[in-house]
Amino acid sequence: MKATGFISLWTLVSLPCGQLANPAEHEDVVKHAIKLHRGKGAVITQRKQWVLESCRKLSGLLRQKNVVLNKLKNAIRAVEKDAGLSDEEKLFQVHTFEIFQKELNESENSVFQAIHGLQRALQGDYKDVVNMKESSRQRLEALREAAIKEEMEYVELLAAEKHQVEALKNMQHQNKSLSIIDEILEDVRKAADRLEEEIEEHAFDDNKSVRGVNFEAVLRVEEDEANSKRNASKREVEDDLGLSMLIDSQNNQYILTKPRDSTIPRADHHFIKDIVTIGMLSLPCGWLCTTIGLPTMFGYIICGVLLGPSGLNSIKSIVQVETLGEFGVFFTLFLVGLEFSPERLRKVWKISLQGPCYMTVLMIAFGLLWGHLLQIRPTQSVFISTCLSLSSTPLVSRFLAGSVRGDKEGDIDYSSVLLGMLVMQDVQLGLFIAVMPTLIQAGVSTYSSIFKEILRILILIGQILFSLAAVFLICLVIKTYLIGPYYRKLHAESKGNKEILILGITAFIFLMLTVTELLDVSMELGCFLAGALISSQGHMVTEEIMSCIEPIRDFLAIIFFASIGLHVFPTFVIYELTVLLFLTLSVVIMKFVLAVLVLSLILPKTSQYIKWIVSAGLAQVSEFSFVLGSRARRAGIISREVYLLILSVTTLSLLLAPALWRAAIMKCVPRPERRSST
Repeated sequence: MKATGFISLWTLVSLPCGQLANPAEHEDVVKHAIKLHRGKGAVITQRKQWVLESCRKLSGLLRQKNVVLNKLKNAIRAVEKDAGLSDEEKLFQVHTFEIFQKELNESENSVFQAIHGLQRALQGDYKDVVNMKESSRQRLEALREAAIKEEMEYVELLAAEKHQVEALKNMQHQNKSLSIIDEILEDVRKAADRLEEEIEEHAFDDNKSVRGVNFEAVLRVEEDEANSKRNASKREVEDDLGLSMLIDSQNNQYILTKPRDSTIPRADHHFIKDIVTIGMLSLPCGWLCTTIGLPTMFGYIICGVLLGPSGLNSIKSIVQVETLGEFGVFFTLFLVGLEFSPERLRKVWKISLQGPCYMTVLMIAFGLLWGHLLQIRPTQSVFISTCLSLSSTPLVSRFLAGSVRGDKEGDIDYSSVLLGMLVMQDVQLGLFIAVMPTLIQAGVSTYSSIFKEILRILILIGQILFSLAAVFLICLVIKTYLIGPYYRKLHAESKGNKEILILGITAFIFLMLTVTELLDVSMELGCFLAGALISSQGHMVTEEIMSCIEPIRDFLAIIFFASIGLHVFPTFVIYELTVLLFLTLSVVIMKFVLAVLVLSLILPKTSQYIKWIVSAGLAQVSEFSFVLGSRARRAGIISREVYLLILSVTTLSLLLAPALWRAAIMKCVPRPERRSST
């Protein structure tokens, strides 16, 4: 009863105070409210005096605010009519008065928002978590909007202060004669101001009202230094340069991508330190793996594990490191295509197209079967099966590095089949990324809309097939009319200077990458086709370009494999080692058996022996499962536990891949070829 009376009192006191402008009416309302609630258990005298005094103060402040607003309006009119002021000075003074008006109105709104918030909280049920959450969300939104308004007002005040200082300087300059140097510096200052105004992008004002934009509270963190004095001085510099790190409430960390003042050069020192650290630690890790007979790439993965979140946690710019590592994939696939001539591609294109499609369909069928037995959602089963059906192109490319290029008489080279199937899987990866939004909707859709989702998937498949046809048509045109003259021009211009040749080849790679990306096909396919097109110019051209691009590929590949190690968590693997080993062996054996079955059906009888090598190369999980898994986890397709299982199974399958590959090579490849393939 007391709570109800107090709520009613606040309702009668707070709302009229915000709506009525007459202080006498405010006092009448307060007296009437106290009279109604007299004798209901409240401390009448003290509460009456407190409410009456508070409402009088609030009414007085509101009346005083109205008086000040009227004076500001009169002052603005007077400034606009003053003929002795310049247009810029009038604009400055009017703007200053408007800022003060805005400050008064915002302060008044804040008072009544607080009163309404208290009223809403008192009317709510303390046991209703949903209602409390909604109230908290509304308060948070109000605080965010208030913070943004205050920030904008502070910026406007800084601009007004700067304008005032400049006006004072101009008055001083007018009262005294300037030297030639001072006049030159003054002209330079004005030109610099115009330059800043021209190049400055009002990104904040332009995007704050865009749909989907949310205001967030962030922390600005300065880098810790051992020397406190150096830290203090550096903090002042970074405050101007904007090199601090921002952290939001979800623990996401952000760095500067584009500064407000583009005239000052900046560098991300966190990213520089990360690359330097990876480069230094990769050497002993790769050396160790070479000593014990493992491929060097596992040393680079170990380097990423040691420096990543599960190790020393010294890598700060994880996203930037992974982005740079993607270029390692691009150049790796370019060199793969450089060894993969169009003639070899024509020989195995049917096998390359049919094999991955059959394997993916079989993996999804087995996934749905096991999902039905284990009561897993169909969307989750389809995603996991498709994710596990992909194999690692960079890893197999490393296995095939230095292998023989020539095919046997009447036979099909296993490297051609394997690379063709892997490239087709990269195309499937692009298709699957395009289908993922539909898969997300299918997880929450009713059976009445499943037909629409299936139709949408079929339309997407048709779009991908059309894009592939367009890509290969473009490749045919480039091979027939453009690639020959282009390379001859590069070769003529690069005599004695390899810089033009490297730049020209890199630009061609990025051009093909952009074309396939615009056509909604995987960028990896564009890099592969770029290499295949250049390889059509002959063996001498291939050797020359490979000698230039290989060092770049090797360095970027180190970054790529180290970025994989950033997502390997040894503690989780150790905790669940038995389960993970069982799952990994099951996946590897299943992929190997399915690949052997599919290849037995589509390979010619004279080339049946290569099915064991090709199957061994496909019996691991692609590192792109990290990317797919992270997207699926954010979209709610899979849980955190399933995501960690996919990461761990992928890592263990990549570790088992060299042993399986060597066993297949020892069994199926004649001894002269074996040395070059391993």
